[in-house]
Amino acid sequence: MSATADTLSPVLEEQVTAARARRHRMLMGREAFGRALMLAIFLASSVLFFVTVDSSRSVPWWVYVGFAVAYAGLSEIHFEVGGGLALPTELVFVPMLFVLPVSTVPLVVGAGLALSAVIDVHRGDVSPLRATVYPANGLFALAPAAVIALAGEPKADWRGGAVLVAALLAQAVNDLLASAAVERLALGIRARELLRPLATTFAIDLLVAPVAFAATMANRFEPGALLLPIPLVLLLTRFAQERRGKLDSAIELSGAYRGTAFLLGDVIEADDAYTGEHSRQVVDLVTAVGEQLHLNARDLQLAELTALLHDVGKIRIPAAIINKPGPLDEEERALMQTHAAAGEELLKRVGGLLGEVGSIVRSCHERWDGRGYPDGLAGEEIPLIARLVCCCDAYNAMTTDRPYRLALSPVAAIAELRTNAGTQFDPNVVEALLLVEVPRHGRRPVASVAAGASRV
Repeated sequence: MSATADTLSPVLEEQVTAARARRHRMLMGREAFGRALMLAIFLASSVLFFVTVDSSRSVPWWVYVGFAVAYAGLSEIHFEVGGGLALPTELVFVPMLFVLPVSTVPLVVGAGLALSAVIDVHRGDVSPLRATVYPANGLFALAPAAVIALAGEPKADWRGGAVLVAALLAQAVNDLLASAAVERLALGIRARELLRPLATTFAIDLLVAPVAFAATMANRFEPGALLLPIPLVLLLTRFAQERRGKLDSAIELSGAYRGTAFLLGDVIEADDAYTGEHSRQVVDLVTAVGEQLHLNARDLQLAELTALLHDVGKIRIPAAIINKPGPLDEEERALMQTHAAAGEELLKRVGGLLGEVGSIVRSCHERWDGRGYPDGLAGEEIPLIARLVCCCDAYNAMTTDRPYRLALSPVAAIAELRTNAGTQFDPNVVEALLLVEVPRHGRRPVASVAAGASRV
């Protein structure tokens, strides 16, 4: 999953930002109850598993310590996946299943997670209270450990490899059920929202597990072979650092784009109070109608910024023309119509995401029938977001007072949209806007007024 400055998904940005903030936030309320309950379930289940499962294996005490420390170390190498973390801990978890008495595996995993919590608190990466529930994440270990136990604790050979496949499948199911339960209970997150990040996590587990199992097989004949994956661990450490750096840069740049957009919005408002307030009102309507059109998160982001900045080019138009109380003459209208291209030019200078917005801003005054400006585009030649903003812009303009006319009522403006669907406006966008506005203002028909939803 790439995470570059120009392609960061708004959904991923929101999930990562929220997850980072949550790790520093105090644990309280519903979330505290949910995570504390999962911790209690993990501890009770692990102890019960330990006392009820017999094992023929025996290892020195320092092996337990070594595995716990190794698990804690690998837990510090994490890749942010949506609202969660993907960890390469399978590199140590797989050997645990074939070296330790299987009854102790969940407890050792819990000890490793507790040690990881201490490290994270020391580094300031998580609040102390939140760190106390870290071991609850070890719930995933119970199902694969149970599969290994039911198979009679096989050796790390070909038969053991087949059992490991079953154990990994059990781990995936267990992890899904446990994560769905705790996230639903703690944060109200639905299970289907976890499918993509958990699928990514499971894919990483599947890629790492064969390496870990090969080292475990080799360790039967050459003690110390469990250390063979260390170069891979170093490589993953480097990749994790680079990914975090890219995410940091992407989130920072996204914030800069958004800040620049709102700064430009403030400039518009300072230059022309009506235009600035109008743009902000159009943003709210565009967002609601965009959701009716089922725009994805990226397009909704573009639509929001386009709505905010669709009139940015007006800062190059003399205030006397913008605020003229009467109709514009031919020369004034021609000058006014240059603001669409001027807006594109201004935003292209900023570049990046706002440069992309600029290309859409240019088309926000095109008409469905091809009689708009500046390029005379028609129908689906006009970008969908531009058609969306055009319709919402016109509706808002009709329902607010202008220097040259009084506002129409919402019902009258709705009638105008219907009248001009298929000529000035994309009919599908009009229908989506009506789904938003008609329930608020009713369906009573009114006499049509001059169709000029906006003189510009």
